[in-house]
Amino acid sequence: MYRLKVATGTDLAASTCSNVSIVLVGVHGESEIHKLPHQWNNFISGAVTEFNIAVNKDLGELLMVKLSMERYLNFPLDPWYCNYVTVTCPKDQLYKFPLYQWIFKSVEIPEGKGVVITKNIHPALQQQRKLELEMNRETHKWKVYAEGAPHCIDVTNDDPQNLPPNDQYSFQKLAHFGSTSYSTGLEVKLNGYALNADSWHILEDIKLVSSLRRSQYSDIVSKIWKEDSFFGSQYLNGLNPTMIKKCVQVPGNFPVTDHMVAQSLGACTNLQKELQNGHIFLADYEVLQGVPTNTINEKPQYIAAPMCLLWKNPQDQLVPIAIQLSQTPGTNVPIFLPSDSEYDWVLAKIWVRSADVQAHEADTHLLHTHLLAEVFSIASIRHLPMGHPVYKLIIPHFRYTLQINALARTRLIGPGGVFDQASVTGKGGIPVIIKKAMAELTYSRLCLPDDIKGRGMEHIPNYLYRDDGMKIWAAMESFVSNIINYYYTSDEMVKEDPELQAWVAEIFKEGFLQNKSSEVPSSLGTRDSLIKYLTMVIFRCSAQHAAVNSGQFDFYSWMPNGPMTMKSPPPSTKGVTTMETILQALPDVNSTAAAISSVWLLSNEPMDRRHLGEYPDERFTEKTPQIFIKKFQQQLSEISKCIQERNKTMRLPYPYLDPNQIENSVSI
Repeated sequence: MYRLKVATGTDLAASTCSNVSIVLVGVHGESEIHKLPHQWNNFISGAVTEFNIAVNKDLGELLMVKLSMERYLNFPLDPWYCNYVTVTCPKDQLYKFPLYQWIFKSVEIPEGKGVVITKNIHPALQQQRKLELEMNRETHKWKVYAEGAPHCIDVTNDDPQNLPPNDQYSFQKLAHFGSTSYSTGLEVKLNGYALNADSWHILEDIKLVSSLRRSQYSDIVSKIWKEDSFFGSQYLNGLNPTMIKKCVQVPGNFPVTDHMVAQSLGACTNLQKELQNGHIFLADYEVLQGVPTNTINEKPQYIAAPMCLLWKNPQDQLVPIAIQLSQTPGTNVPIFLPSDSEYDWVLAKIWVRSADVQAHEADTHLLHTHLLAEVFSIASIRHLPMGHPVYKLIIPHFRYTLQINALARTRLIGPGGVFDQASVTGKGGIPVIIKKAMAELTYSRLCLPDDIKGRGMEHIPNYLYRDDGMKIWAAMESFVSNIINYYYTSDEMVKEDPELQAWVAEIFKEGFLQNKSSEVPSSLGTRDSLIKYLTMVIFRCSAQHAAVNSGQFDFYSWMPNGPMTMKSPPPSTKGVTTMETILQALPDVNSTAAAISSVWLLSNEPMDRRHLGEYPDERFTEKTPQIFIKKFQQQLSEISKCIQERNKTMRLPYPYLDPNQIENSVSI
């Protein structure tokens, strides 16, 4: 007698009324098909039901189970979400078969131990893996999103409802996401902002829109946004913390002189000394040069490609000391300085902040997390079967990514979406930025320790993105190392794993467009190289996304700190800026409201989340990997405690890389 436990998922729609049958497959053959008893509560949401089945022969070691579904009476075939099956053999040997997927007709589930394919693998398992991947390649096909951009999933009209069911939001998440989106939009309409195409008349009135939804930190930002120290701190701990780099020589197209910055630096030093001391930093928005601009409310919109020079002062604050709003210097391109009039300097900083929003949303956020996570996800499903240990390791970090990206391509950056309504890069600008950013993308930029070193940012104080991120990277790398060294006993195993090598090769082809200058690997030859690669993948999909996504409402709801567009051209002279000209340059009321509603939704979707290191789906069934998971969770817990203690002492805390705040995947 074989004793079975069959677990149904907890989603409200997970249950089925269809008939379920099972076949057990062992090294000595397979059982006959057994129809499991059909009672109303056997396969309802959250049920774990026990069954006994008699098998007339010794199956030996179990390799897999086959589940199939048939219509019950005249009811249509009803999809079922199966978490797992366990089988206890007559000799009390327990086998686990994790699935955590929807079943529509039939599925073969391999026994839960992670298996790297070798010459010794049982023919039945080889066939199961082959058929699984063949089916996955039919459901997950590539298409071109935009020229020069990473490829994406081929879904008709990018409609999320056309995605494979295992990639769609749960019933609960979809319902909550929809209701939040609807209610936020309704509030904007009912308060008269959606149809108001006027300029803002008073800066303080912007709070009327952001006050519809509040966050702990948005009010603080609205009070300190003009401070130079806050402006500079956002390059370290804001939404775009990878934009800045150490400056060892001021670029030739940014003709800043000692005289210009003397008042900022003081009498005890000069620009050359500060460059030599490693205290000068540069934010260069060359990626925005030549990007086509939108028209909103029948008004042309404007974008700049500024350069901003910053200085780490003796108080360890990072402050701006010179701003040029173009890549091409000239008589009509002034270099703005803190010593200029208050309004000249404020407007120059607003222009830089607006440029930072464009670079952040298209490059740092969309490309570096969302689009790459989609590539990793599709390639994994196409080349790594569910029994592969690397699949088990990384699949939790792709949860809901295809759904949110499909939504983004339709509602956010698609025709008529939020970017068309509210951003200067709407109606064609986003793909141009992505193509330019892709040409500069390198493997070292994707790996946090290499990126920090490459930008010369190892030692600047108060760089909390670096400090918190490096702790998480180290914990993640340790976890990945433990898993990989457990399943791969040599570098040779890595080299000779055909599924793994096909996965890496397809990511290079479809994600990085075979750009060899990116130095992204197209194959992996050692365990160390695999560990680094997987750490990069998991970090991108979890911590990096949290760092550039979660604070959007905090920093952008006070619109002057992050205008999505500007409706006057950059100033070409000094001394003429007034508060009136600033108000005329800022986005209109309705585009401001659309942007604020959007960042609220993207920053505050709490339903059906799984935090970093939280793996409720038990895909690893062996004890040793489960011990590694617990160790990883303990490390993350310690990191979280340290961050929370530090944040208690800060005027504007940095919570975005607190593991308790990081989601496992790009799901919003």
